[in-house]
Amino acid sequence: MPIILMRHGKPGGLSPQHLSAKAMAQWIASYDSALISDMPPQRCIDLAAQAEIIVVSPLPRALGSLEKLGLRATYTDAIFREVALPALPLATPALPPTLWLSLLRLLWLCGYSGSVESFRHARQRARLAASQLISLSEQGTVLLVGHGIMNKLIARELRRQGWLAEKHASSRYWSSAVYHRGFL
Repeated sequence: MPIILMRHGKPGGLSPQHLSAKAMAQWIASYDSALISDMPPQRCIDLAAQAEIIVVSPLPRALGSLEKLGLRATYTDAIFREVALPALPLATPALPPTLWLSLLRLLWLCGYSGSVESFRHARQRARLAASQLISLSEQGTVLLVGHGIMNKLIARELRRQGWLAEKHASSRYWSSAVYHRGFL
């Protein structure tokens, strides 16, 4: 059966003002506890309605997105949690949060993880997560309401294991991709 990977909706109440890298740690903590401020597009509601097994990350933005879809989780598991961003102890410069997010993620991809999960470990976790989804898909269509980077890592692992995507998910809120087992 298919596996649907869906990114959560847009978190609300986050300040767009310029911050230092040091202040980004608090901004990221606020992001991790933020509730969803938008509604899912109809295509997401229709796609999610196809799922027989619903899996979700325990972060509030994923749980809130599932609620906005009008669904209840079959499984909630931290293995699907977003990969944390490393912190930098810099008091200057002050930049927009979106720029810091990109810079911190780039540093993480290049090997700097500080006190958070490394890229290598996140890939290993994505392998386990993909295996869990594949196993669940034997019981029916699976929907994962998760996060941008972790969903991309899981998608990469699904493709590595021969699953084919109808379309690849973007990094936008409420983006989704449907994967089917490849035929050999």
